[in-house]
Amino acid sequence: MERICRLLNDALSPYQASLDVEDANGNRQLTVYNTLGVAALRRTVSQYQLQEQRLLIDLVDGLHRDLQIVEGRLQPCVIAALQQRQQPQGTFA
Repeated sequence: MERICRLLNDALSPYQASLDVEDANGNRQLTVYNTLGVAALRRTVSQYQLQEQRLLIDLVDGLHRDLQIVEGRLQPCVIAALQQRQQPQGTFA
């Protein structure tokens, strides 16, 4: 798990990530701290998300997006508009 934490810290720099111990369901609490040491985000992540490369990449991408929202650099409505624009025409979600 130490290696995963280092990878998360590298990917989220200048933020720092911390993983709590595994709970009874195999999940961990992931906390991302800003440069002042204040918790900016908290997520519950599964062991599978941390071990499967594709899911880990998706997790980091989501954390980047959420950090941009927290920082005020990205509005949630912009994300929704982008997602809607990316859907093929005639496809409904």
